[in-house]
Amino acid sequence: MSMATGTMSARQFDDADETRRPPNATVEVVNLGGHSIGRFTMQPGWTWARSVKPSAGTDHCMKEHVGYTTSGSLEVWLQDGTSITLKPGDAYVIPPGHDAEVIGDEPWVGIEFSSAATYAKT
Repeated sequence: MSMATGTMSARQFDDADETRRPPNATVEVVNLGGHSIGRFTMQPGWTWARSVKPSAGTDHCMKEHVGYTTSGSLEVWLQDGTSITLKPGDAYVIPPGHDAEVIGDEPWVGIEFSSAATYAKT
């Protein structure tokens, strides 16, 4: 049996490498080795169109999202009208070309593995 070599590491989001604050949201990013992992917190009333679109300069979010919902509900829809609602416990993949909105009065929190390094970065 061969033994894997390398460095193990763990980080707390409370000690993030970078924190971004687009309107009505917080994006905390930790870097572990060659990976960036984000905790995205969107407040009730948050929409991509009002929060990130002005700085993105595109009509829809053009990032791919791969992650896991820990709390709240987020409705996401594609340009073709297809939609899903992400709820706690949902793992997700969202392709580029979408918009989103927090549903209800609880913040939506997602752990992101794909877009953490560049999402909502101005």
